Amino acid sequence: MVKIFFLIKGHIPKGLIALILLSIPLVLFAQGAWVKNGPDPVERQEVAAASLDGKIYVAGGFKRGIFPSVTDLVEVYDPASDTWKELAALPAALHHNAVVAVKGKLYVIGGFKGLVSWEAVSTVYEYDPAQNAWRRKAPMPTARGALAIAVLNGKIYAVGGRRGDNDLDSNEVYDLEADSWAKRTGMPTARDHLAAAAVGGKVYAIGGRLLSYSKNLAVNEAYNPEKDKWESRAPMPAPRSGIAASELKGKVYVFGGESPEGTFNTVEEYDPKRDSWRKMAPMPTARHGLGSAVAGETIYVIDGGTKPGGSVSGANEAFTP
Repeated sequence: MVKIFFLIKGHIPKGLIALILLSIPLVLFAQGAWVKNGPDPVERQEVAAASLDGKIYVAGGFKRGIFPSVTDLVEVYDPASDTWKELAALPAALHHNAVVAVKGKLYVIGGFKGLVSWEAVSTVYEYDPAQNAWRRKAPMPTARGALAIAVLNGKIYAVGGRRGDNDLDSNEVYDLEADSWAKRTGMPTARDHLAAAAVGGKVYAIGGRLLSYSKNLAVNEAYNPEKDKWESRAPMPAPRSGIAASELKGKVYVFGGESPEGTFNTVEEYDPKRDSWRKMAPMPTARHGLGSAVAGETIYVIDGGTKPGGSVSGANEAFTP
């Protein structure tokens, strides 16, 4: 943490010094800064988050009430006013789904239905903010939840995930204009609860697990769509699953995760050009099953469980590298 010193002539009352320090909104670190924002009114985990027109959309997940439940809830967070608003609900209650924004629309892809028996789905729902309405699009070839998605050259790549007791290496690409899917070469490492990001003409599939968070992975594999080939890249320093990742200015930031020992507040930055990682300022709140999305030059990291397994939070913390 960076310590800030003031050199001021004369005597300043201790109470005034305390007031000055309390007025500083950011906790500053050598590797980035965090600030806490207005929490999500509905605490949940295993959500998906995406940014569209400077606002952060959060869809699906588990929520806690009198009894835990799967939700069809969709909310939007406005960083400018630090406020939340509920939107038209998903056509189905989902958890472990993925969401991405492309060309002014949101796409919620895959996930699981059900609280006890998790049924993998292949559904694709498109959200139009102007109409505050959802419509169904062509489904994925492979039903799965706990997958990861990324946008590259206007197309959506869906990688990995789980169906039943099987981890998947699936790599499928969605063409928005044609409303159609195509299968591509599968990942070298089948896994679920991973994260993905697109940068430099490649899709990076990072971390994840082999069915259980006792079998976390540090794997980092890059897909080249032009060659339809994968290559291994430098692994994460800390094996993690239940993570979130966002790309900002050509680098990928990976947040949180869970293991049998607890949840991670770990943040690591990956530089594809150097194929190297470095540790960043940790999250104020350790979490897994969280969502992250970029607005401007800030990454908003939202919701997630604070304990391994079925916990929830409404944490809304913003990171500026």
